[in-house]
Amino acid sequence: MNNEISKEFTLFSLIRFTMPTIVMLVFLSTYTIADGIFVSRFVGTTALSAVNIVYPLISTIMGVGIMLGTGGSAIIARRLGEGKEEQARGTFSLIVCFALIVGVVLSVLCFVFIAPLSLALGADEVLLPYCVDYGRILMLFYSMSVMQVLFQTLFVTAGKPGLGLGLNVLSGVSNIVFDYVFIVLCDMGIAGAAWGTVTGYLIGGVLPLFYFAKPRTVLYFVRPKWNGSILLNATLNGSSEMVNSLATAVTTFLFNISMMRLAGEDGIAAITIILYAQFLFSAAYLGFANGVAPVISYNYGNRNIVQMKRLFRMCFGIILVSSVVCLGFSYIMAVPAIAIFTPQDSNTFAIARDGYRIFMWNFLFAGVNIFASSFFTALSNGKVSAAISFLRTFVFVVGSILVLPHFLEIDGIWLSIPVAEVCTMVVALCFFFAYRKVYQYM
Repeated sequence: MNNEISKEFTLFSLIRFTMPTIVMLVFLSTYTIADGIFVSRFVGTTALSAVNIVYPLISTIMGVGIMLGTGGSAIIARRLGEGKEEQARGTFSLIVCFALIVGVVLSVLCFVFIAPLSLALGADEVLLPYCVDYGRILMLFYSMSVMQVLFQTLFVTAGKPGLGLGLNVLSGVSNIVFDYVFIVLCDMGIAGAAWGTVTGYLIGGVLPLFYFAKPRTVLYFVRPKWNGSILLNATLNGSSEMVNSLATAVTTFLFNISMMRLAGEDGIAAITIILYAQFLFSAAYLGFANGVAPVISYNYGNRNIVQMKRLFRMCFGIILVSSVVCLGFSYIMAVPAIAIFTPQDSNTFAIARDGYRIFMWNFLFAGVNIFASSFFTALSNGKVSAAISFLRTFVFVVGSILVLPHFLEIDGIWLSIPVAEVCTMVVALCFFFAYRKVYQYM
């Protein structure tokens, strides 16, 4: 069977190939954003704050799917590049089964302990009922979110990014439609937002199981055989992506408690709105990085050095140009975008508007850092990938959040992400230079 990741790419064909994955992850990020818009407008900003309190749990569980998807995809694509298709199918089947089991276990645990977990994440007596109503429903079905995120990458590895895009568009539309039905028409409050999101998870997580049940593409389900070393390699290789998700959970938690101290519930609502912008930006670049990763892994496995060098140059050019464009666009759209969530005469709007003018500068540097981590994952160098992610999302961000507000107060919170991205880019460029001869991409 022909696989698109084996072809020779030009700049525009590479953009076309990765676009479905970009759109997929952007649509996935709209789940939380759509919930935020409907909740903020029809339930209230207090409920919006509760959504952000629960988000660290969501991010952590999604990280399992991202970790196994990216780490496993690198192994699968490399074996396809080596001509070992049967081994690739066995690895594919094993990783899907393992992800489903882990997702179910985590979902059950979070469902049972949602109240104490919400309190630990910063909920007070006002926010706790909203957190429980929203989180309990999501946690019950969150194993399907793990599968949805996993299949996003695996559809690309199978050479069918367009099909994955179609499913995620359908999931995103379902989420938005049922948010309106449950929240506005049925007046179900924050629980309605959770049920709307669940409909998207079921579409994106269940339907691929039926698609891969038959040999419609180079990858399909076969009887899996237990292989602990494969699962360990996939986990370690994708650990940087899991680090990203865990770090998002930690930083969201730190943002929440810092904002609660400095600006109260309005501050949490404001940081929630601003983080939505980061979700979209990060989703776009993570989508590009995940989309191109199987191509890099395939050519690395096939020892196609010429194509590797071309891919690296094209990727870097795309990221640098688009980062400048995104910064300019985000500046223009800041006020109308924030106004979607909260009225312009509200205190939440004023906090978010002033903070975004500082926060948005991180978009100029984050794309390079996201690509750097994914690039080394695609080369099966999980250690470097994890180092970049760990420094970016834990060391630099957490350090900035803990230190800067003591000197700059609320401006220090907004400045923490740009400072962390600049520091990470310096590290990422050093790794690119240090490993240029090892993998011959420069």
